[in-house]
Amino acid sequence: MAAVFLVTLYEYSPLFYITVVFVCFLVTSGLVLGWFGLGVPVILRNSEETESSTRVLKKRMRQVKNPFGLEIPHPATASVTKGITLTPDCLEDCILTCYWGCSVQKLHEALQKHVYCFRIKTPQALEDALYSEYLYRQQYSIKKNDKEEKYCQLPEDAQIVDFGPVPRSRYPLIALLTLADEEDREIYDIISMVAVIHIPDESYRLPCRILYQYLLLAQGQYHDLKQLFMSANSTAPASSNTSPGERSTDRSLLEKAGLAEDEPELPEENSKDCVVCQNGTVNWVLLPCRHACLCDGCIKYFQQCPMCRQFVQESFPLCSKKEQDEDESTHLLQDVLPGRVF
Repeated sequence: MAAVFLVTLYEYSPLFYITVVFVCFLVTSGLVLGWFGLGVPVILRNSEETESSTRVLKKRMRQVKNPFGLEIPHPATASVTKGITLTPDCLEDCILTCYWGCSVQKLHEALQKHVYCFRIKTPQALEDALYSEYLYRQQYSIKKNDKEEKYCQLPEDAQIVDFGPVPRSRYPLIALLTLADEEDREIYDIISMVAVIHIPDESYRLPCRILYQYLLLAQGQYHDLKQLFMSANSTAPASSNTSPGERSTDRSLLEKAGLAEDEPELPEENSKDCVVCQNGTVNWVLLPCRHACLCDGCIKYFQQCPMCRQFVQESFPLCSKKEQDEDESTHLLQDVLPGRVF
């Protein structure tokens, strides 16, 4: 009976092919919709959905107050023979200690001792960790919120005109900022700041700058303070009078010495908008490139930095949503004309 049915069906071949196609369609639909319990994964996506499927990890940040600040007001005039001017800006009474010709190896050993042995929260603690491996020391007392310039210079009888060829075994200047009062060291998480400063001399005439800044915590950690890079509409003129050729030569020498850093793009008042939408306020920093260029709305669409195209491993916000709302309300109040009632 079945054979007769198949022969009859074969004689009407168009109906046979239609039946086969229909059965295949039913089986495929069953697999896709999971009728047979096989659990075949199906991706259903809205055509309007453009958000990245892989979210960038949000780095958890902890806000701490840094009581220390240090600037070089006149970097073009600084040299080993003429000295350097430093401007500390501290929230509490502090002690500024300058170590000339500090050993590179001993300094990094001292940072490790801060982690494993004892806390460097006083100048004496750093001197004990350095084993007096420096050429000259100067110390100043800094009052709270005092921005008076402090002049540091090697004594004339030292007769030091350079610190040797590259790679050097000594840093030209180490500036240590510590809290003066014992009670303040119990309040702040950050108890010391170590700044490594390059100063030009007769054999190494690169511009004066702060190479590294290390923040030492009371719990025994230390962090390398790094700059964030923001987009700027125009480039400000260089503070020094060196030509572009000299600056490129200086940078190549820095790269050979392992001291070169990325040139930060100077932020301006009109350059705080998101580089993508040009509407939202920049709030997110991308890591590891450290570009601050995206707002809260655009951060979820990018796995690569829109400025340097480097893949983003982590990101963190500059301020929370609550802080943003308070900041915007403050700007609105400032924009209100005096005498007007709303």
